[in-house]
Amino acid sequence: MFNNTLYHRYYRLLNQAEWNRTDLIQPLCILILSVTGIFFIYSAQLYSGGSFWIKQIVWIIIGAFVYTLVSLISYRIFLEKGHWIYGASILLLLLLWTPLGEERNNSRRWLDFGYFLFQSSEAAKIGSLIMVSSILARSEIGSIKDSLKVIAKVTIVILIPILLIFKQPDLGSALIFPPMIFSLLYISKLSERFFAIIFVVFILLMGILSLDIYKYYTYLQENNLSVYEGDYQNHSWLPLKDYQRNRILAFIAPEAVDPRGIGVSWNQRQSHITVGSGGALGKGWTEGTQAKLGYLPQSVAYTDFIFSVLAEEKGFLGSIFVIGIYVVLVCNGIRIAAMAQDRFGMLLVVGVCVIFMVHIFINVGMTIGLMPITGLPLPFLSYGGSFIISCCILQGLVQSVFRYRREIS
Repeated sequence: MFNNTLYHRYYRLLNQAEWNRTDLIQPLCILILSVTGIFFIYSAQLYSGGSFWIKQIVWIIIGAFVYTLVSLISYRIFLEKGHWIYGASILLLLLLWTPLGEERNNSRRWLDFGYFLFQSSEAAKIGSLIMVSSILARSEIGSIKDSLKVIAKVTIVILIPILLIFKQPDLGSALIFPPMIFSLLYISKLSERFFAIIFVVFILLMGILSLDIYKYYTYLQENNLSVYEGDYQNHSWLPLKDYQRNRILAFIAPEAVDPRGIGVSWNQRQSHITVGSGGALGKGWTEGTQAKLGYLPQSVAYTDFIFSVLAEEKGFLGSIFVIGIYVVLVCNGIRIAAMAQDRFGMLLVVGVCVIFMVHIFINVGMTIGLMPITGLPLPFLSYGGSFIISCCILQGLVQSVFRYRREIS
């Protein structure tokens, strides 16, 4: 019956009445960004003979199917099945420490299914968003006393994936969760006293992190070690790897850590040069020299630093155009959240918007020097199968809220 219902919904999608229930702004933005991504992945790999742009097309086609499928399913189903989806996402994280898990560069982030690799943290984002939205939608939230049980549930739900992602380790993906959760708690009208406490805790954590980075730098100086030597991570009780500390140091004090600019700050330096060399109008598509000559490493040019390639070849105006499309996509999501007729729908859409905003802000920020390098990709532009599918599922949820917002029983 479920498949039969989906078939009829696909059929109805061709009818004019069904198109009136579809938000067209969102898929138009996704299409523009996806096509732009294909062009610049091609350009980033043109001189190395890479063919990831072809794989990206395949993933986008699969993503389009998944997006349509999710958008045709009433989002209310996810309210009832949220715990199963969350449980499945946690299982995918745990599978990383089985023979299915593949280790690369001392990190276990991918499940090897033979024909493709899957990044479990992408499923964890979706599962955690649905689960937390479900908890908050079902709960009465008022004073701190009334909300302690809800806060405890949310804390447990969110800490499990964060700790498992930290263990991989993948600091970048873990950074997605706190802004998403606090945004959902905020619009749920949690007590302001709770957020005051969280703010104090955040300041304390930043102080502890700053002290740890300072001690790490002192440790390197006192022992006359480079950032590639030593084992400070074995002496610190913070769950950070030394390469993650190096990234933070390269952002805060690149000259002190890497005076010749050939080590940990290389990618960041070359990204700044790449973005700046584009000028107002850029050098032209496929005419960028930074990726061509290898200054912007081929291993990251088509993934984490795709925005740098775009900025060099299409300049400031091209960069602003792409950022403008992202702004339209996020603002349109906020509009749909305001149109939602129930709390669960509103929470889902706001969570999706926050996830996208964090990805966009951190990725663009690290390419222009506003943020340290974290390895977060740019939605629909960066290459990545798991990430494309994840983005399509998330945006499919937004479309589902728009489509079924009036069907609240």
